[in-house]
Amino acid sequence: MKTQLIAEISGNHLGSLERCLALIEAAKLAGASAVKIQTYKPETMTLPLRTPDFLISKDHELWGGQSLFDLYKEAHTPWEWHENLFDFASQIGIQIFSSPFDKSAVDLLEDLNTPLYKIASLETGDIPLIRYIAKTKKPIIASTGASTLSEIDELVEAVLSEGNKNLTLLLCTSAYPTPTDQVHLMRMDLLKSRYELPVGLSDHTLGNTASLAAVAKGASVIERHFIIDRQQGGPDSSFSLEPGELAALSAGIIEIELSLGINNWEIQPNESESRRLRRSLIITKKVFKGEKVSIENVKSLRPGIGLQPKFLEEIIGYTYNEDFEIGTPLTFDIISKENT
Repeated sequence: MKTQLIAEISGNHLGSLERCLALIEAAKLAGASAVKIQTYKPETMTLPLRTPDFLISKDHELWGGQSLFDLYKEAHTPWEWHENLFDFASQIGIQIFSSPFDKSAVDLLEDLNTPLYKIASLETGDIPLIRYIAKTKKPIIASTGASTLSEIDELVEAVLSEGNKNLTLLLCTSAYPTPTDQVHLMRMDLLKSRYELPVGLSDHTLGNTASLAAVAKGASVIERHFIIDRQQGGPDSSFSLEPGELAALSAGIIEIELSLGINNWEIQPNESESRRLRRSLIITKKVFKGEKVSIENVKSLRPGIGLQPKFLEEIIGYTYNEDFEIGTPLTFDIISKENT
């Protein structure tokens, strides 16, 4: 599978190391290329306040009225788990990496030799953090949700200015779940042409349609939140894929990649019979030596055993070199232009 399929665990471990390990294994079995976690502490994200500014809007579909601190406390992946998670992923043969949310998180991930980094949508404006990540020279995947083009410009410039050329941008709508009419896959073309970088999709919709369509449009990365069972609940459960759904997405991506194929034009192996059955010029009644080729004794019919139909007007009036039976393919070696 050429497209990188990332299973985002986020807070779906529900505070259980065993569940987090099970998620990594389930993602591997479902066909994911990599699993991603998030590296932060509640106190590195916000303050433990319950004043209106530090509460999520009451009308938010998932987390309305919850304090930012409480949400991050519930969803964070404890730092003491990280080494176990990285070791386990290595043992079962799946790549693991993370989204760091401050410099201390980057330092932890560097100690674990993370293979790449993810910049979360809401961190696209944190240029000092982005520069710090870029200095590692590791590949970076950056989501673009809730970001203006000028903010994305600054992000790209920050990464490239540190000599890091390995940047992929993910189209993303930071709505959970994302309504289908707010995905706007056409924006992938804008990102690709504006920045001349690989693009992908961080998909928060319900179902796999948007992800599969993004692959058909050339996405190099698809990121989906992942959970064992949505009935377990959790902050991201409603827009996360279960193992069967992730496996279906993986299989769909492989099918799309196969169907995209190559752009050079050639007859395909399985077209051989169709090629044989194309129309050609065939003698439609018994003819005799010296008789002229005419539309009364030659027609364009299937299969393709004679001259191509484009030669019909050219050979009208030629003469037959011998007697021929009905069904004989008309070829240049059985007719002559003499005596026309």
